[in-house]
Amino acid sequence: MALQLNVFQTVTAVVSTSPTEIYTAPIGYTGVVLLAQVANVGATSEDVTLVHRRSATDTRMLKQYPIAANDTANLLAGKLVLESGDKLVLSGSNGTNLEFIASILETLN
Repeated sequence: MALQLNVFQTVTAVVSTSPTEIYTAPIGYTGVVLLAQVANVGATSEDVTLVHRRSATDTRMLKQYPIAANDTANLLAGKLVLESGDKLVLSGSNGTNLEFIASILETLN
């Protein structure tokens, strides 16, 4: 069976206090992150950290970025291209109040 040319994915997660791999670009595909947001549903300000991981190299895109209570932050100013095997890693200052959502286009290499 042939692989699909384009696949749209929605990734959701409750942000953990420990770094967690929330998305990995599949083998044979490039993942284009179209949107990445975190909502703080709690009553106090919380911080979020977003990392791009390729093999053993981590590149922080946001470090302890504050999100006010009952507010939402867009984590990317534009699109992010993830090569096969690249990962998005997310962590936050609270393990229950930060909710992540991303829209990703996986396109065949």
